[in-house]
Amino acid sequence: MLTYLGRRFLLILPTIFVPLILVFLLLRLSPGDPAGMMLGDQATADQIAALRTELGLDQPIYVQFFIWLKDIVTLDLGQSIFFRETVMKIIPEYAGVTILLALVALSLTVVIGVTLGLISAMNRNKPIDRGVIVGAVLGISVPEFWFALLLIFLFAVTLRWFPVAGYNPPSAGIVAFAATIFLPALALGVRQSALMTRMMRSSMLDVLNEPYITTARAQGLPERKVIGSYALRTASIPVITVVGLAAGHMLGGAVAIEIIFALPGLGRMLVEAVARRDYPLVEGGVLTISLILAVLNLAIDIVYALLDPRIRYQ
Repeated sequence: MLTYLGRRFLLILPTIFVPLILVFLLLRLSPGDPAGMMLGDQATADQIAALRTELGLDQPIYVQFFIWLKDIVTLDLGQSIFFRETVMKIIPEYAGVTILLALVALSLTVVIGVTLGLISAMNRNKPIDRGVIVGAVLGISVPEFWFALLLIFLFAVTLRWFPVAGYNPPSAGIVAFAATIFLPALALGVRQSALMTRMMRSSMLDVLNEPYITTARAQGLPERKVIGSYALRTASIPVITVVGLAAGHMLGGAVAIEIIFALPGLGRMLVEAVARRDYPLVEGGVLTISLILAVLNLAIDIVYALLDPRIRYQ
């Protein structure tokens, strides 16, 4: 098991550094001068040159790269060009909102997807099965931003059950937090829950046709035990893949949802930082997302190994 985890950990390193290197190069090759954007149109050439020297932007790109690489290895993410504060101080404030949004959305996705998938598989070819399939197809087809606007119009504008936009942290109270996070999480998780429903249904139908399930039923075991102890565990392995993909999508694709609902999350922060050419803040945000996704992939691999012993002995 330790050997398996060691191999998986080594494979994580490229998933962290490759995106960072690409972001470093693309930011510096893209048009736009951070110093000029900070000082505004009224700044003189001497003022812009002095600020570029102060920020280290006058160095050759390979020198900037090695300085950046040394700082990344030592976890010195530098100072935000726009906020004039250390990136390590800024990132957690924004990342916490995105992580909470993704966790709530993922919880809704798993509950809805697994429940509807099981109901559909256990009622194959019945009206409820066809209804779930139609709903899943519609859920996959609906763009998240359009569904978010629909939720706002229905539950915030018409029924006034939820605020239109804004964010209350958990410290403001669970009710206030839930009121501002539920609609964004639902909008973010609708497509993934539809995908998980179809995956759960398909996987469960395959497992229910296996000989060991027929044997368990022939031995007189209760149907609840056959489904819960035998079929569900095996059927969950491909579903876990969907969970991992869904979590990655939610962390990386929450930008539109955060903008629509005015959430101070990591995705919205990255969009604004790119527009300002705030190199350290963009690199710190990408590093944070890469680390979260790497840890998430490692956790999924561990769950795979726990559910299926054949994986850890390969």
